[in-house]
Amino acid sequence: MTQPIDTDTIWVTQEAYDRLQEELDHLRDDVRPDITAKIAAARDEGDLKENGGYHAAREEQGKTEARIRQLEDMVRRAEVGEKASDDGIVETGMIVTIQFTGEKDTETFLLGSRELLSMDSSVEIDVYSPTSPLGEAIIGKKNGDTASYEAPNGATISLKVISSKPF
Repeated sequence: MTQPIDTDTIWVTQEAYDRLQEELDHLRDDVRPDITAKIAAARDEGDLKENGGYHAAREEQGKTEARIRQLEDMVRRAEVGEKASDDGIVETGMIVTIQFTGEKDTETFLLGSRELLSMDSSVEIDVYSPTSPLGEAIIGKKNGDTASYEAPNGATISLKVISSKPF
């Protein structure tokens, strides 16, 4: 029996959570004060309209503050869990391979949140939310099970779960 999925929650492993928190702390404690000092130094140079250093520092500040807000939101919504068990049952945090009915090719993706991938930029794989129609159709299914869901255009799409393994 699967549990209801909270659409506001981001599922992460302890390792991923620690990396998010580490990046957030670094931006707050090291990067933010450095940028503030750059802005102050550039401001002391005088005319701000034609001060390239000032404008560059302000742009860097904007990007950094946006990333800090994003990380704060992710840490706030994070649900730390154990890595998914390798029992062949589809759940959040798994790499899933499916085959659509009538197709020969398979599709492999991460069932989870994109934040899991942002931790490891070397991984290139599509990500589907557990709350998407596809995600909801396959959660709790076992390797070899079939499922179907309604696509946004109203068509019913059928598929077979080929494999599922922890990310």
